[in-house]
Amino acid sequence: MGEVPLSLHVDAQLKEKLEREARLQDVSESEIAARAIKAFLNVQAHKRDFIEAAAEEADRGPFMSSEAVLDWMSCLEEDIDAPAPQPDVFLPRRR
Repeated sequence: MGEVPLSLHVDAQLKEKLEREARLQDVSESEIAARAIKAFLNVQAHKRDFIEAAAEEADRGPFMSSEAVLDWMSCLEEDIDAPAPQPDVFLPRRR
């Protein structure tokens, strides 16, 4: 896939930092910006994948009810080592 132009507006301070970093690395400002955008998009994709996987896992259950968690939290006021509640909400198995 070939390159295409992209235009964006940034504040003066960010532009100065970009120019300085480009000089330090002896590359163009565009190259630094493209790397930054690519890194940002990779992080966002990784986060999204992680959240989707966690949601799928959560959908499979089992769960702890809010009552069980709140009771446990109350116990922690007296006994910081109180054992965490066991799952008490189970979803029907999917076929």
